[in-house]
Order: sequence, then C-alpha cells, then structure tokens
Amino acid sequence: MSLPADLLDRFRALAGTGGHIDAGADSAAYETDFRHLYQGRAAAVLRPASVAAVQAIVALAASERVALVPHGGNTSYCGGATPDESGREIVLSLARLNAIRAVDPVGNTLTVDAGCVLAAAQVAAAGAGRLLALSLGSEGSCQIGGNLSTNAGGTSVLRYGMMREQVLGLEVVLPDGRLLDQLRGLRKDNTGYDVKQWFIGAEGTLGIITGACLKLHPLPRAPLTAMVAVPGLAAAVTLLGRVRDAFGDAVTAFEFMPELAVTLALRHVAGARLPLAAAAPGYVLVEIDAADDAAGHARLAAATGDLADVAIAASTEQAQAMWFLREHVPEGQSREGASLKHDVSLPVATLAEFVACAEPRLAALVPGARLIAYGHVGDGNLHFNLSPAPGADGQTLLAAGGAVRRLVHDLVRDFGGSFSAEHGIGRLKVDELERYEDPVALDLMRTLKAALDPHRIMNPGKVLR
Repeated sequence: MSLPADLLDRFRALAGTGGHIDAGADSAAYETDFRHLYQGRAAAVLRPASVAAVQAIVALAASERVALVPHGGNTSYCGGATPDESGREIVLSLARLNAIRAVDPVGNTLTVDAGCVLAAAQVAAAGAGRLLALSLGSEGSCQIGGNLSTNAGGTSVLRYGMMREQVLGLEVVLPDGRLLDQLRGLRKDNTGYDVKQWFIGAEGTLGIITGACLKLHPLPRAPLTAMVAVPGLAAAVTLLGRVRDAFGDAVTAFEFMPELAVTLALRHVAGARLPLAAAAPGYVLVEIDAADDAAGHARLAAATGDLADVAIAASTEQAQAMWFLREHVPEGQSREGASLKHDVSLPVATLAEFVACAEPRLAALVPGARLIAYGHVGDGNLHFNLSPAPGADGQTLLAAGGAVRRLVHDLVRDFGGSFSAEHGIGRLKVDELERYEDPVALDLMRTLKAALDPHRIMNPGKVLR
C-alpha cells in the first residue's frame, strides 16, 4: 500500500516544478541498485533544487513518519540508495542540487552542493590550478554527497587518505528538518565535538548532506606512471616498501593486479592493452608525483631492482592507457560471468599471507573457482573476488556465496582487518556489521541513531536495523 495521495501531493509541491517523478517506469532507475542486487518500489522520487526544499521535505517526512532514501549517483555496491519493496518510502535525489558554490585557490578549498558529480568538482578544482584528490572509476557519475556518505576511497588513498580526510566542513539537513551549517573551511577548529564526522560514512542514516567544503591540493607537477611485472602479491608488497623508501609521500597510487584480472580485462574490454613485453603472474601500477625526469626514472629503476619488465609512460595518453586497464578489471570479471565480490582491508604486511591462507580453504569449499585478488595494495585494500572455473555453472558458485563470505570475513577478522574497506555497509552488509563490529562501537552507533533519528525515517534498513 502506497502513501495517501494527498500526502504525496504535499511532497510534490515542496519539491517544486520538475522536482518529482511518480512511481512507474520513469522511477525505475531509482529503484534498482548499481549491481542489481535489490529491486525496490518507491512511493515517489523527489528531486528538489534547493537546500530549503530539502529541509521542507524532511520536516514533512518527520511529521508524517515517512521514510526517506537519499539517492546520489547510484554507484553504490551495497544497495545503500535503494528503497525497500513496500512502496511507502520516498527516494530523495540530490541530482538537481549540483552547483559549484566557491573555489578558493588561496585557502585551497572547494565548496560544492552534494549533488555535484565528482568529475565536475575535479574540473572546477583543476580550473583553479588545484587538485581534488578523490579519484574513482565511477567519477563521471558518482556524486559528492554519496562519496561522503560512504566515505569513498579510490586510487589516491595512499597519499591523500579517504574521503573523510578531504573534508573541512559539511552542511546537513537533520532528520527533523533543521539545517546544520558547518561549512567553515578552517584547517584548525577545535570547538567541541567534530559533529561533521558523524555524517561521513553514515550513508544517509543520520541526515542528508546537502553541501561540503573540501580540501584542495597542488596539481601534480610531473607525475611518473609506470607498470611493473611482479612474481606475485608478496613481491608487490616488497616493491611498495622500496618505492616508498625512494620517493616517500610522493607515491600517489600503488595498484596490484594478478594475471587473471588482467587477462579478463584484455579479453572482454575493447581498448584495454598490456604495455609490457610479456604476461606475468602479477602487475603493479604505480604513480609518483614530481618524478618524471631522469632522476626519478633512475630512482624507480633502483627500487624495482631485478624486476626487469617495467614500462614507464612516456605521455599522458600512455599513462591513461595504463589506468584504463586497471579501472576496467571489474568490468572484465563481470563480463566473464558470475562472481562473488568482497571488499576487505588488511595490514599491508599481511596481504600475501592472508591470500595464501585463504586460497586452499576456498579451493576446498568451491573447487575450481578462480580467485581474483586485486586493488589498492598501497593502503591494504583488496577486492577479493571469485569467478567460476572456465565453463562451469556460475550458479553453483553463487549458491556457495554465504559460506564463502563467512570464510573470507572470518579470516579477515583473524588477521585484524575489515570486511568493509571502501564500499560501505548499505543493505548488503548489515549482518556483517553486527557479526564483526566491536559491540561497544555498535552500541554507540545505535545510540547516536536513536538520538538524531528517533522515528527512524532516514534510510531505514541501511547500516543499522
């Protein structure tokens, strides 16, 4: 049963002209998550174009006890922006709230609306001679509000940190409709609790982010981009230490891809190519700022040592081609067929040991399944995925998903890692949070949720039950 027609009319009026999409065919894109794991049904989709309109909508939802599901670019892997199947939840899209509010190249800040697409924010920063240091494969469609709500990671965490580290201030509509204005672009501000941090990574369960003041950085001066063939993950971790010894904090990215990951990308993705002379058990893509000169090349050669197969990009186009291959590893695996995906993080020094422990256990549980463990090795983040054996029925692998997930996540816990590195909890990992999180931390989360959202109207069913 949907919401009463007169109540929906009130919501539509608050959203303004062109600010709503009624339930039906046009709302389908807002009712299915990026990975097609969940199919919900929205009472309506509201697309307000001002912060005041968001406040009014939230205030009405609070008074009428109507659940709201904030919606950004819909690139979440965990179903965090999808309504349930009841037809009584309203999807609140921030897409029309997409302005660049201010760029301050002196203070190195960028203030944007939450619906601003990440790529547009990057362009605005570059136009002022600055870098917005978040880089994701989905940057052409994901939105700043979603990046903040999931504490997005990406390829530059090694040097710049997660999205949390890019934030100086936030503007948030609270569950009662009040506006929290913390958009100050100050580097030093010790005025009590840092309340903006409550909303970063909260996935819209504590309020709706409508604006953000983000840190900017100097543009890379002469980035060196290279791909290195390695014997495996252990060698990649050793290489990471050598490269960081040679270049310090100038190492911007350090990505690992096993041979199978690259093979699938080359097989299924048009335009993907390997810049090295021959196939290898693994590959590292490394990017270093201010090192693309003779001295930088010499230091990289010394760091790589006896790893003879190294390709250094001689142009922006060649660097982009290397990144194209890395960024299309997920597509290659998806096009190969069914897969089981895990987003884990571990102490960097334990990565190879973790994989070595997991492989035989997985082989016993799902014989023939192929492990594809790749990702942001520089910050300890592995996308730990399985594909079926060539020609095997993918449904058999998917049927073992629960047992595989338990095996992987239990082992991650034993190694002192996290089952959720950069994709958040959403709807997909609520059980995992309850199983693995420190009970005291979980109790604090529930206490904060009850204090800010006592009527549980903010993205119910996500993160916390």
